[in-house]
Amino acid sequence: MRVSALGFGGAVIGNLYREVSEATAAETVAAAWDAGIRYFDTAPHYGLGLAERRLGAALAGRARHEFSVSTKVGRILEPAPNPGRARDVAGGFAVPADFARRWDFSADGVRRSLESSVDRLGLDRVDLVLLHDPDEHWAQAVAEAYPALHELRSQGVVGAIGVGMNQWQMLRRFVTDTDVDAVMLAGRYTLLDTSGEPLLDECARRGVSVLAAGVFNGGVLATDDPAAHAVYDYLPASPQVVGRARRMVEICRRHGVVLPQAAIAHAARHPAVASVVLGARSPEEVRRNAELFHAPVPDELWEELAAAGP
Repeated sequence: MRVSALGFGGAVIGNLYREVSEATAAETVAAAWDAGIRYFDTAPHYGLGLAERRLGAALAGRARHEFSVSTKVGRILEPAPNPGRARDVAGGFAVPADFARRWDFSADGVRRSLESSVDRLGLDRVDLVLLHDPDEHWAQAVAEAYPALHELRSQGVVGAIGVGMNQWQMLRRFVTDTDVDAVMLAGRYTLLDTSGEPLLDECARRGVSVLAAGVFNGGVLATDDPAAHAVYDYLPASPQVVGRARRMVEICRRHGVVLPQAAIAHAARHPAVASVVLGARSPEEVRRNAELFHAPVPDELWEELAAAGP
């Protein structure tokens, strides 16, 4: 499969944190297409299937060979006992809790989850399937889920397989112990946290593609005012983190660069990174992300950021 160097992350159109209207979700995906984005990522977890349904509807009518879609397995969606009576507070999505998530990295669970995802997307196939957050499920994921994905790939049901996580250590185990095509790493290769660099280096050596997500670390790197979006890895950013981000803003300004532009470019620089995956809540955010992605960043910026230290 091929991915565009800039990818679209679908969690937000699944009503991450707050609602996005149907019309806005469709317009946002259309703006991504107009910006040249041809790789779209989603998951059943995102809005309890809402993100998959919206993405599929927005891509309907497009020539299938022109774009790639990834989704994830590991969480089975099951009908809730009292649909419509609660909100998905625990999941972090502003949707009715009409379904409940159940961890399942069994071979049968993988096949069931993928079949449901394809139905929600309304597509003939999914190009890339990622094991989603198997942090507490290594044994079952590597013994059951991975072989199931390997078989689906060998049968041509899916084009590529991989794993997506917020940590890099287990991803490296998958890269060294299995035959995955790609990993999605969220938040561990950013201007504020480069701890995942050993994983990326290993991927470069083995020819495994990296999909870089969470490059804004939840929001603190998303603007030139870190205090205004002081979220770091889903939690309030500490004064120390905000202070580091502010120092980076000052350095970036000396080179005519804004902080989110540097955050995107930092991830894209590593040779293992095939796509930087950014979420967006509106067409305006998509267009801004694309503008920042394509804006050049001088090499001197990286030298000064490195010299400044943590």
